Amino acid sequence: MLRALITLALVCLLHPAFADERAQTQQQLDATRQDITELKKLLGKLQEEKSGVQKDLRGTETEMGKLEKQVQELQKELKKSESELERLDAEKKLQSARVEQQRLIAIQARAAYQSGRQEYLKLLLNQQNPEKFARTLTYYDYLSKARLDQLKGFNETLRQLANVEQEIADQQSQLLDQKTALDTQRDQLDKVRKERQLALAKLNDDVKARDAKLQARVQDQADLAKVLKTIEETLARQAREAEEARQKALIAQQEAEKKRQREAEQAATTDAPAPRKPARAAPGPMVSSTGESFGGPFASARGKLPWPVDGRLLARFGETRGDDTRAKWDGVMISAAAGSQVHAVHGGRVVFADWLRGAGLLVILDHGNGYLSLYGHNQTLLKSAGDVVKAGESISTVGNSGGQDTPALYFAIRQQGRPSDPAQWCRSQG
Repeated sequence: MLRALITLALVCLLHPAFADERAQTQQQLDATRQDITELKKLLGKLQEEKSGVQKDLRGTETEMGKLEKQVQELQKELKKSESELERLDAEKKLQSARVEQQRLIAIQARAAYQSGRQEYLKLLLNQQNPEKFARTLTYYDYLSKARLDQLKGFNETLRQLANVEQEIADQQSQLLDQKTALDTQRDQLDKVRKERQLALAKLNDDVKARDAKLQARVQDQADLAKVLKTIEETLARQAREAEEARQKALIAQQEAEKKRQREAEQAATTDAPAPRKPARAAPGPMVSSTGESFGGPFASARGKLPWPVDGRLLARFGETRGDDTRAKWDGVMISAAAGSQVHAVHGGRVVFADWLRGAGLLVILDHGNGYLSLYGHNQTLLKSAGDVVKAGESISTVGNSGGQDTPALYFAIRQQGRPSDPAQWCRSQG
């Protein structure tokens, strides 16, 4: 009977801890399922966006084909312009003719200056040979006419040369504009191509990242389902053991009552004192993590508990966790140096000391009457399941296990399976 009572008491003592862990695991499982649903929606949106970008890329590449065609046409025009420049370059040889004409006119001008006036005057004064005089006049007429013709040709050459130079300047200006337009179109083409390629590459990376996160969430869901199943099986087994212990205790009590009744009947029949067996000592008081041995009931410690570690609060109870507006902090995060000692805020019994997904190395203390305190993301665990600890005793050291970027302690309090704000239990900090 004593053994049955002890078993029943232990089951009742540990049952709230497992029930709380089951509730927490169920909550995590529900959150994971919701995350999976949201991730699937996000993947769908990313796929739609990817299709849109691919459609845009198709339009861009079509536009690029048109631009390439325009580039080819511009290149043909450039070749024509270059041919025209070569033709104009050939006409520029008129410059050489102009120089030659300038040289001939200069020679003739000098000859006329040297002999023209003196010989013409001499011929008029002498008049000794009329025939020679007539021939000389004819010669000077031809010479003058030739000079006039050369001057006309020279002026025409100058006019043509001016037109050619202007045409060359205009053609060069057009060629420069065409080259500028060609360079601009090529730059736009290259810019559009790079933008579309970068957008598509980014979307591909996002799809891969989201898909990997979805797969991780699916795995988390499977792991949490296993943990939940284990907890449910443990609770069911404990319930069966508790019921068996209760039935055994009831049967034993009934048998003891029947035995006392038989002894009383026998004593009354014989009127003789029956030999009495020594009375069995009543069972002693149960050793529990609650009561004065651990500083009084946990319920009366509201606002009086010390914090488990010295540090600064990184996240408060009820705040949004990261960018996910659906997830809220059910505890606090306290920044502290790696290896710092973590102390029990109240006396209790260790009911869990192991690694748990999302919490890393985790210690759970049972303070009785449905009160639990949780200490996560530890570097090392100094206690094991079943150990009894006193208030202020070191139970672990601060770390960053469970996927944390920086060392910090996750600290939470549960009351009958419901999260409670640690700031309402621990002394206010200055």
